[in-house]
Amino acid sequence: MLPLKQDASTYQAKPFLKWAGGKSQLLAQLRPHYPAELAAGGIRRYVEPFVGGGAVFLDVAQRFPIEEAYLFDINEELILAYTVVQRSPDALIRLLADLRAHYFALGEKARSDYFYQVRDHYNHQKQNVDFSVYSDAWVDRAADMIFLNKTCFNGLFRVNARGMFNVPFGRYRKPVIFEADNIYRISELLQSANLIVGSFENAESYVNDETFVYFDPPYRPISTTSSFTSYSRDKFGDDDQRLLAEFFARLDANTGAKLMLSNSDPKNINPDDAFFDDLYVQFNVRRVSANRMINSVADGRGKISEILVTNY
Repeated sequence: MLPLKQDASTYQAKPFLKWAGGKSQLLAQLRPHYPAELAAGGIRRYVEPFVGGGAVFLDVAQRFPIEEAYLFDINEELILAYTVVQRSPDALIRLLADLRAHYFALGEKARSDYFYQVRDHYNHQKQNVDFSVYSDAWVDRAADMIFLNKTCFNGLFRVNARGMFNVPFGRYRKPVIFEADNIYRISELLQSANLIVGSFENAESYVNDETFVYFDPPYRPISTTSSFTSYSRDKFGDDDQRLLAEFFARLDANTGAKLMLSNSDPKNINPDDAFFDDLYVQFNVRRVSANRMINSVADGRGKISEILVTNY
């Protein structure tokens, strides 16, 4: 068991990365829709085919007696970071502490220069990292990724067609780059998790009748200026949303698993757009309220609805 700075029963872990479409702010609205079998002990396995920031996994793992988790994402950089938190929290914290101390000692112009130095190192290092074999290089890369995520503009993770991180510097006065207690707590929770690089379809063989599957795919854009799909080189368009709906229906038909899925609600922009209502017509489609940006300027922030689909 890894050492914690606080009592594990009182410290509530939260995502260690900012991530597009993260669910931290929606947890209070999602919890009433979790399957009742979680609390009753009838669900032993948790599967998340798009782990992203991991807010729902952390919430479920801290509230319910699940025995194992299978966390997938097609983004190999994200799974690398989770694996480092799982396996090497001490080394990761040491590197992050060094990055933070150096950064906070600088003035704003020097901070910007330092950010771009770290970004260049992160991008150039990629060719030297073997993503199939765990090594110290993974720890260095995870530390750079977390630092960049917390100091870049809007906390985005975005890469270009070559897989290079290209988000510019964010002018935060005192960003919270990491919290050691949080990393230790997440590491503990991840001890029962299997971390897998793969598409949502790779999760199928891990789903049985004692499983809760939560789908949080890249959201379908709800306006021409919004996009929730650029977190990796692979885009997630309407055809992918349709394939996901078919996969959801297949799991429902072939297993006794409890399934829940989130996505954007196109009716925020066009009341006649029933894309998801039609895709999931045989399931329960609800709407929950969220604070999101619906365009590229801050004035576009506000309460909008999101889709929540369940097979129970």
